[in-house]
Amino acid sequence: MNRNLAYLLLTLTALFWAGNAIVARGLHQDISPIALAFSRWALASVLVLPFAWKRLRRDLPALRAAWPAVLFLTLLGISAFNTLLYQAAQTTSATNIALVQSTMPAAIVAFGFLLFGERLSPRGIFAVVLTMAGAAVVIGRGNPSLLGQDWVAGDLWMLSAVVVYALYSVLLRKRPRVHGLSFVAATFVLGTLLLAPLALWDWSRNGAPAPTPAVLIGIGYVGVFPSILAYLFWNHGVATVGPDRAGLFICLIPLFTSALATVWLDESLQGYHVAGLLLVLGGFVLFERSEARRRRREHRVERP
Repeated sequence: MNRNLAYLLLTLTALFWAGNAIVARGLHQDISPIALAFSRWALASVLVLPFAWKRLRRDLPALRAAWPAVLFLTLLGISAFNTLLYQAAQTTSATNIALVQSTMPAAIVAFGFLLFGERLSPRGIFAVVLTMAGAAVVIGRGNPSLLGQDWVAGDLWMLSAVVVYALYSVLLRKRPRVHGLSFVAATFVLGTLLLAPLALWDWSRNGAPAPTPAVLIGIGYVGVFPSILAYLFWNHGVATVGPDRAGLFICLIPLFTSALATVWLDESLQGYHVAGLLLVLGGFVLFERSEARRRRREHRVERP
């Protein structure tokens, strides 16, 4: 039951992050990347602190004792990743953002191997490739080859964001043993403080963003769904099923992005959407079976 709940929460996380990419691209002419990132985390901090305050006060000694890990995780997962994603949206499409983001499972597996010596079975590796192929089919509109894609500066910014967040996901195991809400609140506030000097510099150069309805709604969305809910859901999912398996759910982002485009842009559902979804779900099933078989082998070896 805990694993099934984690899968549901990771799926919702992918949906919320898909919306984040669409909002970032939709508002790229109305608000700068730094201003959007700072506004997002400032709002998220204000909203989450009242609910987390009691637990945060209780867990403050543990957070202080592990401050290097907390600071580094905050820099990666809060301050850097989203700013890089919003910077990418200045010059590339939400579709390309989703495409590059779908490579995150491979980056997570690579960091897991480099930093902690984790290995996947050949079947597990094939499952990762299968899910990424499903994302490529959707983004490539039925053509899984990426050679025809137009790679621009925004794609490189997004690739940097992928590397940053994959490292964050793998290093989450080093977070202090505190309540999830305490950790989220602490990193939100700290991430906002880290972005504050950049936001002041940005506003001094470009001025504060105009509070139009679109900007306010966009900030409201990114401050609640891809921030508070997604980070709680993601951290719980990683803790429950591990970073490698959680990373596979990143491949749902381009699928959800296409679905949102169908709704908001009045696009019709195409055959490649179905094909991509089947590939991704097939990868999920294959990876789960591979990991279940591995756990059974380890259990047999460990039994006296």
